[in-house]
This record gives sequence, C-alpha cells and structure tokens, in this order.
Amino acid sequence: MRSVTPLLDISANVISLGPGKLCFLGIWDFLVATPSSPSPTQCCTPLFYFLPLQQGSFAPTTLTAIDLCSVQAQKQPSFPADDDSNFHMDFIVAASNLRAENYDIAPADRHKSKLIAGKIIPAIATTTSAVVGLVCLELYKVVQGHQQLESYKNSFINLALPFFSLSAPLAPACHQYYDQEWTLWDRFDVQGLQPSGEEMTLKQFLDYFKTEHKLEITMLSQGVSMLYSFFMPATKLKERLDQPMTEIVSHVSKRKLGHHVKSLVFELCCNNESGDDIEVPYVRYIIR
Repeated sequence: MRSVTPLLDISANVISLGPGKLCFLGIWDFLVATPSSPSPTQCCTPLFYFLPLQQGSFAPTTLTAIDLCSVQAQKQPSFPADDDSNFHMDFIVAASNLRAENYDIAPADRHKSKLIAGKIIPAIATTTSAVVGLVCLELYKVVQGHQQLESYKNSFINLALPFFSLSAPLAPACHQYYDQEWTLWDRFDVQGLQPSGEEMTLKQFLDYFKTEHKLEITMLSQGVSMLYSFFMPATKLKERLDQPMTEIVSHVSKRKLGHHVKSLVFELCCNNESGDDIEVPYVRYIIR
C-alpha cells in the first residue's frame, strides 16, 4: 500500500462499495506525489482509489491506492449457447429479430442465431470503459456549449503499454464558391416533393440549382450510379429529364428504394457563371 495525493485526475468513474465508502477508478494519465518523492511525477498505471464518504464531501486529504498489476484476474463467465434451460438464446433470438424488423434486416432463425452468438468474441471491458469515458467527456463539452475548437480533444489510448495521448483536433478544410464558404459539415437540402405533391424531375432539379445557386450541374451521381452528365447521349438525356429523381435512381442502380428511405445523397460536379469547375457540398435530397 502507498499513500498518494492526486493532483490531476479528470476522468474517474465512481463505484459504490457499500455504506460510507466509494471507489474511484482512474482511467487517465495523472500526476501523483508520494512521501518518498514530494514533487509530482507522472503515473500511467491504472489505480484504484479507496476513500471514506464524508457527508457529501469528495475531497479527502489522502487516498489509498492499489496497483492493478498486483490484483489477480478473475475468470470470465462462459456463455453456454447450447444450454436451452437458461433461456439466454430465446432472449437473443427474440431481441435480435425485433431489431432486424425495425431496420429492414433479414431475420435469423434459432440455429443461425446460435452460430452467430457462439462466434462472438467478447470485448475487453477495460478498453470499452475507457473509450466510453473519453467520448462522454467530449459530450459534456457539447452540452455545455463550448464553441472553441481548442476545448475539444482527440484521444489515443493503448492500455497494453499503457499509452495515453491527447491532441487538438484540426479544423475542417474550408472551400468557397462565389462568396459562400463551406466545409464537409455543410450540405444542400433539397425538398424532393413539390407543393402539388408531385416529385421533382431531373429537369426541375437542374433548373433549381441554376436559379437558386447560380450553379450549372455537369455531373450528378448517387453512390456509384451516374444519374446525369453533360456528355450523356441525347436520346438518354431526353428520356431522363422528365423522370422523377427517385425513379432514375431505382432504374440506374437496379435497386428499389425501401419505404424506410427518407432521403438520398447526391454528389455534384458544377460550373459557375464563368464556366469554371468548382467544388460544392453534397446534396441531401429529401423524399419523405
């Protein structure tokens, strides 16, 4: 046992150990000072901190630390997929098929579910907990309304070494067309349904960008499917101009759009009024 005074510990999880006691599980790099070394030194080994609960106070003068390297690992419980008496597989089959129904995924029968469940490799709990903790720290900043990019951090961890590193995130690349600046977080939102209830045709789509944004679309694609290009044969172009956008997507991709699809993502190549090729954001084409 050794007595330590934590000087920096910004990501501790609180675990209750019964009446009057708490346990702080540190998952971050922190600084400690020991009796033999009064000046702060860096400590990267995860430690358990045990302290008495003092009437709403969580700031004791000293903490007792146990090095996790000295703690014997517990045997992980096995998952008996072939044991039908505990109803584990019944729950897994029911829950997974309900989720599959929600997301239009093909259901799996009991035999297939057993095969899948038996091959799942359990995630390492410590790594998962550390990642969740780091994500939640960033979410706190979003909820608190921090607007400065420097307030946020990218985190890199390797618990096997152990290695913890934080870095400032880079700002997204900024582009511009005319006097409009945009980044990869921006997009065009286009309502596919007209006030009359009819869907926008390809011709109306091209005219919309020419009128509203002064952009001439030279190529239009959805995924790997090319929907329109300036070098398209005249007969094919004439046929497509009066077709609704979703009909063109289904025809070119040879896939019917499901009822759960509420929008489509289109990529554009455009020219400005001077005829120069420019970069523009993607389009979210809303159909429902």
